[in-house]
This record gives sequence, C-alpha cells and structure tokens, in this order.
Amino acid sequence: MDRENRAERQLDSLIARAATPRTAAVVIATVTTTITVAAGLLMTVIDHRGFPSLGSGLWWAVQTVTTVGYGDHVPETATGQVLAAVVMLLGIGFVTVITASITGAFVARTRKEQATGDSAQTAEQLQEIIARLERIEIHLNQPT
Repeated sequence: MDRENRAERQLDSLIARAATPRTAAVVIATVTTTITVAAGLLMTVIDHRGFPSLGSGLWWAVQTVTTVGYGDHVPETATGQVLAAVVMLLGIGFVTVITASITGAFVARTRKEQATGDSAQTAEQLQEIIARLERIEIHLNQPT
C-alpha cells in the first residue's frame, strides 16, 4: 500500500511539473527517453548474444517502447524476454498514462478557467438586469 502512495505522489509531482504544454512535452519526452535508454542498456547486458552492441540494444528498445516491433532483434534468453515484456508494458501503459494524465490536467484547468470567466460574466449580466428592473420599477411607480 505504501508503494502505491509513493508512486501516486511521484506521478502527481511529475504532472505538477507539466504546467504548460511545452513542459508537458519535455516531461513525456524525458520519461520515454529514460525508459528507452535504460531498456537498451539493460538488454545489451542481459542478452549480450542477441544484442552484441549498445546500438542494437537501443534500436530494439526504441522499437519496443513505441510498440512498432519490427522483429529484427528479438530477446533470446528468458531474462531478456521478461525485460521485453516489462518494456512493452511500460511503453503501452506508463507512457500512455502520463500523457493522458497531463492532458486531463490541461482539460480540467481549461474548464476551471472557463467556468471562472463565465461566472464573472454571468454576475456582471445579473447586475445589469437588476439595475434595469430597478429603473423599470421606478418608471412604473411614478405618477402619470
């Protein structure tokens, strides 16, 4: 349970850093790049026979994180396959969740800003209507 709370706090912190679309793009790019480079390095170490160079490991990681998967480089060891499964899940799930969360935060902020602007405009219109009604009442109550 503690890990979920810590993970949630970290995700909230990550989303909070993405205050503008530009910083959101930086956060998403940083997370994706970090996952890709770490996976490429790990695969080169774990399955050196199938991925003899850092370049082949990174190429595989890019294909896997982006879910393209050409199949030209495939893990041969069980450990490599487990790493591949984790990278696939991160590519599909984690990066998608971060992107969706940041997008959701922008949508919520935009709705809040619109609601604030609308309520200010509505209050102003209400004051105009009240003033108009008072003028009408004054006209109606004047002796003719």
